[in-house]
Amino acid sequence: MWVNPEEVLLASALWMTERANPYFILQKRKGHGDGGGGLAGLLVGTLDVVLDSSARVAPYRILYQTPDSLVYWSIGHGSSRKEITENWEWLEQNLLQTLSIFENENDITTFVKGKIQGIIAEYNKSHDIREDDDTDKFKEAIAKFRKLFVMPEEEKLVNYYSCSYWKGKVPRQGWLYLSINHLCFYSYLLGKEAKLVIRWADVTQLEKNATLLLPDMVLVSTRCSEHVFSVFRNINETFKLMEQLANIAMRQLLDNKGFEQDRCLPKLKKKSPKKVSALKRDLDARAKSERYRALFRLPKDEKLDGHTDCTLWTPFNKMHILGQMFVSTNYICFTSKEETVCSLIIPLREVTIVEKADSCNVLPSPLSISTKNKMTFLFANLKDRDFLVQRISDFLQQTTSKIYFEREITGSLSSSDDEVSSQQGSVLSCSPQRSALGSEGDSDRQFNLNDNRVPTATQALMTMYRRRSPEEFNPKLAKEFLKEQAWKNHFTEYGQGVCMYRTEKTKELVLQGIPENMRGELWLLFSGAINEMATHPGYYEDLVEKSMGKYNLATEEIERDLHRSLPEHPAFQNEMGIAALRRVLTAYAFRNPNIGYCQAMNIVTSVLLLYAKEEEAFWLLVALCERMLPDYYNTRVVGALVDQGVFEELAHVCVPQLYDCMQALSVISTISLSWFLTLFLSVMPFESAVVVVDCFFYEGIKVIFQLALSVLDANIHQLLSCKDDGEAMTILGRYLDSVTNKDSTLPPIPHLHSLLTDNGEPHPEVDIFKLVRSSYEKFGSIRADVIEQMRFKQRLRVIQAIEDTTKRNVVRTIVTETPFSIDELEELYTLFKAEHLTSCYWGSTSNPMSRHDPSLPYLEQYRMDLEQFKVLFALLFPWACGTHTDDLALRVFRLLDHNADALINFREFISGLSVLCHGDLMEKLKFLYKIHVLPELHHEQEEPDSACEATQYFFEDITPETSSGLDQKNRAEKDDGFVGVTFKSEKVKKMHTPDYRTYMRLWNQETKAKLENMKDLPKLNQSQFIELCKTLYNMFSEDPSEQELYHATATVTSLLLEMGEVGKLFCSPARRTDEEDEDERIPPSRSKQERHHLEDSSPKDSATSSAMLISDDETKDDTSVSSYSVLSAGSHELQCEDIAEDTVLIRSGSAAAGHHGRSGLPHSASIDKDWAITFEQFLASVLTEQALVQYLEKPVEIAARITNAKNVRKVGHQHMSVSDYEISLSG
Repeated sequence: MWVNPEEVLLASALWMTERANPYFILQKRKGHGDGGGGLAGLLVGTLDVVLDSSARVAPYRILYQTPDSLVYWSIGHGSSRKEITENWEWLEQNLLQTLSIFENENDITTFVKGKIQGIIAEYNKSHDIREDDDTDKFKEAIAKFRKLFVMPEEEKLVNYYSCSYWKGKVPRQGWLYLSINHLCFYSYLLGKEAKLVIRWADVTQLEKNATLLLPDMVLVSTRCSEHVFSVFRNINETFKLMEQLANIAMRQLLDNKGFEQDRCLPKLKKKSPKKVSALKRDLDARAKSERYRALFRLPKDEKLDGHTDCTLWTPFNKMHILGQMFVSTNYICFTSKEETVCSLIIPLREVTIVEKADSCNVLPSPLSISTKNKMTFLFANLKDRDFLVQRISDFLQQTTSKIYFEREITGSLSSSDDEVSSQQGSVLSCSPQRSALGSEGDSDRQFNLNDNRVPTATQALMTMYRRRSPEEFNPKLAKEFLKEQAWKNHFTEYGQGVCMYRTEKTKELVLQGIPENMRGELWLLFSGAINEMATHPGYYEDLVEKSMGKYNLATEEIERDLHRSLPEHPAFQNEMGIAALRRVLTAYAFRNPNIGYCQAMNIVTSVLLLYAKEEEAFWLLVALCERMLPDYYNTRVVGALVDQGVFEELAHVCVPQLYDCMQALSVISTISLSWFLTLFLSVMPFESAVVVVDCFFYEGIKVIFQLALSVLDANIHQLLSCKDDGEAMTILGRYLDSVTNKDSTLPPIPHLHSLLTDNGEPHPEVDIFKLVRSSYEKFGSIRADVIEQMRFKQRLRVIQAIEDTTKRNVVRTIVTETPFSIDELEELYTLFKAEHLTSCYWGSTSNPMSRHDPSLPYLEQYRMDLEQFKVLFALLFPWACGTHTDDLALRVFRLLDHNADALINFREFISGLSVLCHGDLMEKLKFLYKIHVLPELHHEQEEPDSACEATQYFFEDITPETSSGLDQKNRAEKDDGFVGVTFKSEKVKKMHTPDYRTYMRLWNQETKAKLENMKDLPKLNQSQFIELCKTLYNMFSEDPSEQELYHATATVTSLLLEMGEVGKLFCSPARRTDEEDEDERIPPSRSKQERHHLEDSSPKDSATSSAMLISDDETKDDTSVSSYSVLSAGSHELQCEDIAEDTVLIRSGSAAAGHHGRSGLPHSASIDKDWAITFEQFLASVLTEQALVQYLEKPVEIAARITNAKNVRKVGHQHMSVSDYEISLSG
């Protein structure tokens, strides 16, 4: 390819000249190609790899030089001799004569450079190549990556790093390439090459370690191997990127999200001078946004725009606090350098004025921001104040337009909603999404949170059921009053609402306990749910309305658990509380069907409803499930299992003397799941557990870890003396039952857990506030970022363990249905899943979401479309060879796809592979016959009777339990015919009623069943027969007995052709016309049996008769064999002529016998529609040839095919040629 001219000083250094003329030189890199160039070549090759030279990818180049100059210009390079020769020949033909005209050398140089640049610009324009953010050096790295590891363009390289890979005890210096889906390493040292490719989805462990010999080492583990990399220039940057990419892969395995998003990443606007890809910068920005959202509890779609150092004037202590300002699309946030001093969140929807104040020595570059609640925030020491103000103004403009849009839409509905507004006490505004898609009935919609029979909860349930008389006043109420006053004073000093200054004082007040009547408001504030509720007005009401009357698995589970949610509390002992809980849970299941409903959500939601209004409780649940406890409440409770692993790791560090004992008793895994899923609400008295929830909403998951460690630490001596897990659980249960809240003004509520424990001595009371303070004193050093690091490590382990469990369950389900061993099935499942993942990375004809759904049963979780199946068919199926492989794969795929959804699951895949590898002769011949008797998808005209029969038969065999929509009577009749000759392991499953008489009939009439089954198979017409012949001729490629098999095949096909011709004689033209008339009178709804009866009015023994007409001499005749062998070419025009002694197939346009072509099927005009053969004839013909019988009876060893398939990778688009390479470590 042509390149922008670059100056080259030493043209001959490390390069050899192959061609030259007065102006141009073609050179080859030393050490490249045959011979290698001896020791010098090996050294050059090693230098190219170590120094990251572009010559490794483009070992050929063309230089330009004027005759009297020593300066050379590089104008072209190529990866192959063919490519560079084309460029060289173009120069000789188009430029040499032109250059001789010029007199001035400078003019020649200018002309050549301009010409080359013009060619490049024209090429880019014609091929629609756009400028991007990647540097030329990085583009070279991408080219190397694709060439070395045979990766398609869809595989995006993120970055590459120099490092050493330890192969045994020997380090190999080379380059580590990190792409979206793969970790790759390449090294070339003195002729020894090392290549490694690891899929991120296969990584089970990723650790950064340090030893005496290797101070910076990264360990990458998969299920079967460990790989060590060291000598990084920047190990922290490399390891963070590896973690991020592994996380993306785990997310794909977990919920199948991110394929499109991560494959089409947006590019940044600003160019970066660093050797970093646009993709790497984008991933860095994502990681920063994620940390930003977690720090300030912002909605999950908020993106960080930038951050800068500054100071914030804090009026409560009259100081300028040093920290960082963060600006995003909808928020301005601040956090102090010292974490606990001060933090601030200013939503742009609250901002009224942003202005630049006058600078002075005391206050340089100040910026003032005013909000609607009359608060003003003063920032100073801003480095680029003008740019920052411009960015904030842009975001403010967007925010204002969004608010105006919402108000405009709300106003348009206000006239019809006035009555509802007066009843509810607040204006119900409609969400923009609903208004944009509004139905005709929106104008007169009257919304109600529930039907008229049930009262609606318009306030927090606790306010309705608080039993307090006006004259009642006691020390507890006095303390509660003092708490309320403390919070009011705090609001006066630090501000109230979302723009409040959050300081150490705020944390102190939370630890003392939030007052009962402020709990809902402060939970909304600290969790960030208030932001989502404010930006989605009317969203909850719309969800409730849409989900009304909808029923699915989630709603059934919700109904079952409604009366188990805090049944001891009076608020949930009547229909009002139950109905509110139902609405919130159902609305969330409707919002997030990936989670739907999970046990424990009911307990948490019921507590939220006690302290918050219904809509507020919904948004608190959203914050809890989607941000604060990620993946906790999905179908596999992955988040809780991950945090269980984190808790075990923390226990090992914080209470080491107890850890070994707990592990031996398996107590940690038992207790932590219930503690974490319900935030201690299910194991502590209610009034104590809500204090834990207070702290959780303020500080996040670290509070739960701290408290759990404190509980273990407080019981350390008793736990060490435990003999079994039951005793340990009893000790911990009693301790948690005894945790009390002496400040609670609520009437005592019996705790369900305490009612179920035995009658042993009660544990001394433990004050919840002392327990919380103790947890902060002993374990308060646990940092949120450390927890995230531990979560990553545990997430790898948990998700890979879930994948392994899925594999074991799938194998266990089908192991009795197939002759394959458990190990073989596990290997095949791994290949099946790997092919699914590869197609997700590099594109496919179907949507990955439709092929992978973790909520489905194990067998259905991974499914495969036709393009994926073709790859595995070519690698694993024994009949796959030659140019006919894709056509055969399509036929097999259609036969295995029982429910006709264009996807096959693992069971269907194995059912087909089992027949071809371990089936007997009859099973293989039936399989071969049936894949050709199916109606063609791409033909305009079909044999109507054969197509009808084949379609009905297609859905009735192999694994009928997966088919649906068939007439039950018809199915039952067919089952009797199939059980005796197909898969014997399926006999029991095929019977609708386990009647012993049915079994006796099957066993006693096995032979008769076989005959009936053969007759049930539809006939093969002439076009289908030709395709069958093609398949037979292509099956034997590279077989040791190839010639003998071809001879046998020719004999069989000639015999079958004669049978078909003779069969026609038994159908007279007059009778055939009568049959056609009869067919026209048959309505389409008539059953197959009636049609079949009318079609088969010819003598039943036509197969036998036709077979008797053919002598052995005729079938073995050599001329017959040679004349029929042209079938393998797939003739375009076939004519069947009756000759006295032989029936010869004549192909218009002669071809040599045995020639294999890829011609299409003959057009319907050249097909004899009266010609047909039956399966019995096909079977009888094959049985006459011992070579074919031996070939089909020969078992196939799948192990070797599996090994080969594991080393082969499909690359490129599905319509491109397939290139395979072996992952190797040579030398």
